[in-house]
Amino acid sequence: MTNNQILYETLLCAYSNQLEAINLLKQYRPYFELIPSLRRPTDSLITMPLPVVKISNQKDNDRNFQLMCDVALLMCDPEWKIKTGKEIFIFIHRPEEEFSALLNRWRQVEVMLGNEYSWLLPWKHHQIMNERGEYLYPLFVTCSYTPERIKRGLTGASLPTVAIDAAEDETLEFESIYPTNTVQE
Repeated sequence: MTNNQILYETLLCAYSNQLEAINLLKQYRPYFELIPSLRRPTDSLITMPLPVVKISNQKDNDRNFQLMCDVALLMCDPEWKIKTGKEIFIFIHRPEEEFSALLNRWRQVEVMLGNEYSWLLPWKHHQIMNERGEYLYPLFVTCSYTPERIKRGLTGASLPTVAIDAAEDETLEFESIYPTNTVQE
């Protein structure tokens, strides 16, 4: 496995953790402000790596589809234990992925979620009402291996982006990218 693939996998693993996902959102303030309660972050955010949704179709039976994003973040009201209508989709730039493929992953999510859908939630959250979200927010994560043309393309398309800079030749541990795991309000 190359260093670039290791960095991608490290970020995917990290953003699967609620506190690390919140640390990512801190770098893009408008999305950070979507979190219902930072006093109860583990009750306010569901992280779903490589998420799956059930698409309702009147012609056929319901079908399950894996979304083309890396992690979905579902906002939840910590008091009522219900999902709010705000959903953030994280797209980590993958090694060797071109701009059109990265952008197409977001477009496919938009198309899929234009239908009626519900989430296949982790068992821990199975009791939460999980119907269709009202607002879909993409967040693109670029890495040290991301070519400048892709960064310019994301900027030109006015897509929200967070740049993660980590040396490719180091042994990557997520703590070297984010020095703290604490969340303060």
